[in-house]
Amino acid sequence: MLPGAYPSDRVAIRMATSGREMTYGELDEAANRLARFFRDSGLQPGDHVAFTIENSPEFLAVCWGAHYAGLLYTACSTRLTDEEMAYLVEDCGARVFILSSRYAERGPGVKERTPGVERYLALGGAIDGYEDYDAVVGAVDPAPLPEPRIAGRDMLYSSGTTGRPKGIRPADLTATLAESPVIVTPVLEGMFGVGEDDVYLSPAPLYHAAPLRFCMAIHQLGGRCVVMERWDEAQALKLIEEQGVTLGQFVPTMFVRALRLPADVREAADVSSLRLVIHAAAPCPRDVKQQMLDWWGDIIHEYYASTEGCGMTWVTPQQWREKPGTVGKALIGVAHIVDEDGREVPAGTDGAVWFSDGPVFEYHNDPDKTAAATDARGWQTFGDIGHLDEDGFLFLTDRASYMIITGGVNVYPQEAEDALLSHPKVMDAAVFGIPHAEMGEEVKAVVQPLEMPADEEAAAALADELIAFCKERLASLKCPRSVDFRADLPRTETGKLVKRLLKDEYVAAANAAAAVG
Repeated sequence: MLPGAYPSDRVAIRMATSGREMTYGELDEAANRLARFFRDSGLQPGDHVAFTIENSPEFLAVCWGAHYAGLLYTACSTRLTDEEMAYLVEDCGARVFILSSRYAERGPGVKERTPGVERYLALGGAIDGYEDYDAVVGAVDPAPLPEPRIAGRDMLYSSGTTGRPKGIRPADLTATLAESPVIVTPVLEGMFGVGEDDVYLSPAPLYHAAPLRFCMAIHQLGGRCVVMERWDEAQALKLIEEQGVTLGQFVPTMFVRALRLPADVREAADVSSLRLVIHAAAPCPRDVKQQMLDWWGDIIHEYYASTEGCGMTWVTPQQWREKPGTVGKALIGVAHIVDEDGREVPAGTDGAVWFSDGPVFEYHNDPDKTAAATDARGWQTFGDIGHLDEDGFLFLTDRASYMIITGGVNVYPQEAEDALLSHPKVMDAAVFGIPHAEMGEEVKAVVQPLEMPADEEAAAALADELIAFCKERLASLKCPRSVDFRADLPRTETGKLVKRLLKDEYVAAANAAAAVG
C-alpha cells in the first residue's frame, strides 16, 4: 500500500515537541507534486536527488516524492559542514538538491562545490541562490504520475565511523511501486501484524537508514509516526503514555540514558501501550538489555544489519533470554563465519561475518571497497567479527577494525565497553588501543561519567574503581590500563561510536610525545 490508499484525514506524522501534523492526504499530495516536479525537471527513474532537512513532516514528504518518481534519494546529515555535505551531494550524482532554510548558511558553500547539480531548492525560507521550494513545487499538478510507476530507493551513506562515508547503492531499480515494499515492511506486517491502529515512535534523526525506512514502512501499513525532533529520554517516556505508542525503534545508548533516569521517574512511567520494541545499530550490553526486559517486559526484539543491507539477523526476547548476548538467526540472507583464508569455521569459533543469498550492494564510486566486501562466491560483509553457535545464532565480538593487538594477543574492546556500561556511574564508554613501546598497543578507555569528577583526586579514584570493576568480569589483558573522563563521546545519532576520532587523537599525542622524547 501507498500513503494515498489510506483515508486522507488520517494523521500520518505528528511531531513530538511542536505538535505539527501531516495527514495521509497531505503527505500523498505533497509527494505527488514533488514527483511531477522531478519528472518535469527531466529526471527519470534511476536518477539521483539529495536533501538536508531536519526531522519534520517535510522530510518524509520529500522521501515519498522521490520514491514515487523512481529516484535514488540520499538524505544528508544535518550536522555536516558545507564541505562534507557537498561531498555527498556531488559523489552521489544528485541532479536536484533540497536544503532546509534552517541550514541556509551552508547553502552557498554546497552550491559552489557541486557543479553537477541542476536545481537547488530552499525549503521553509530563502537561501541565497536557491529556488523557493513552496513556490516551484506548490505550483505543480498534484495528480499521480502515470502508471506503471517505478519505485525509488534510498541510497544512504555509511556513517564514516572508520573512514570517509561511502554510498550504498542498490543493485536494482526496476520494480514498480506495488511490487517494492520498503525493506522492513514485510517484517513488521508479517511477523508482528503492524497496521493501521499502530502508533510508531521515531526517536532518532530521520536521515539514518533505520528511522527513514521504519517511518516509510509505517506509512505503507497505514499507522501513525510520532517523530521526535531530538532524543530526550524523559520526553520519550511521556510520549509513549500520552500518544499511546505501540511500537518504537531504539538504539542501546537510548536504553542506557533511560535507565539512568531517577528511579521515581522510571517507576511513574506508563509504558503499557507498548507491544513491540526493536533495537539495533550498535551492540547492546547484556546487563542493559536485561534491565530493559525487566522494566518493559518481553517485548524487546533486536536485529543486526547495516545500511549495506546484504543480510539481517533477528532475535526475540524469549530467544535472547535463552541465549544472552546473541543478535539472533539470519532473517535475510544466510550467515557464515569465515577465517582469513575465506574458509568457514566450526560453531563457536570467531571469524569474519559474511552473508550469502541476500540483497546485493555496491559502494558507489568505490569498486575497490566493493571488491573487498565481496568474495568469489558472491558473499558480502559489513566488516564485523563474531561466531555462530550450534543452533545458528550469531554472537558478535566486535568490528575487525577495532581490534587491539597487545603483547601479540588479539583483544576486542567491545567486552570492556560492555562491562563499563554496566557500571551505574557510567553513561557512555569507548575502549580502543593506543601505542605502547613494549606491548605494541595498550587498552585505553575514555568514559562519559554520570557526573564528572570534581577534581583530579576524584577522577583517579573513579578510574581505579572502573578498572577494578572490569577486572572482576574480564581477563586483565582485556581491561583498560587507564581511564580518562569526558563530558560526552563522539557518537552518531543512531548510537554508533566513532572511535576513530578518539583513537586518532590519542595516537597523534603519543607520536608527538615520542618525537619530543
